[in-house]
Amino acid sequence: MRQQSGTHRKPKIPGMQPGTLLRRFAMWLLIGIAAAAPTGKAFAASGPFGIDHRIAYDNSGIWTRNNQKTLMGATILTVVGGSLALGDQDKLGDTFWRSLDSMAVSSVIAQAAKSTFQRQRPSQTGNPNKFFQGFKYESFPSGEVTAIAGAVTPFVVAYGHDHPAVYALELLPLYDAVARVKTRGHWQSDVLAGWAIGTAVGIWAAHRDSPLILGWLPGGFQVGFIHRF
Repeated sequence: MRQQSGTHRKPKIPGMQPGTLLRRFAMWLLIGIAAAAPTGKAFAASGPFGIDHRIAYDNSGIWTRNNQKTLMGATILTVVGGSLALGDQDKLGDTFWRSLDSMAVSSVIAQAAKSTFQRQRPSQTGNPNKFFQGFKYESFPSGEVTAIAGAVTPFVVAYGHDHPAVYALELLPLYDAVARVKTRGHWQSDVLAGWAIGTAVGIWAAHRDSPLILGWLPGGFQVGFIHRF
């Protein structure tokens, strides 16, 4: 039987409190900064946080641009597919819809910031202070890191407290952040800002009374393809 149209309100997902999650997020950022730092030579850092610098270009092995694109595509397919398949009938399905909210909203915020700050990428200049250079420059923040961080955060909030292994999902934005710096697609502050945006929006999405996008769709989407058939 199909469920009546209209989004039902569900209790907020219990899980990791925002303060604890943010502390863990800060730890991952420190790991990311260390991983992206050059070794064996001194460097002059600059940029808005005083940490931006070019590192040796590396588009090989696990860091290749194709792998980054594959991760982004897999993230989108997993979140969208899980949302449609499971609906909003249980905690996992509800979390998938919150992940979709977070990924979509954080990506919109990131794109708006790109158009505002108009920063040149490290592949385009060696000066990390090149902001407001025109709309074709979109380095700050990293849209991919933002989206991936936004996608995983609701799962960390919902399940991290009871299942600490879920924190391993943070390795996905960490990998992408380091890879984007290594391939000179972004400066260090680009990926850190993107990670912060995605995490903040993910916490917001996880603690809403009900998923946002689901509330805009016909009630049948709440059931999900698995439950429907």
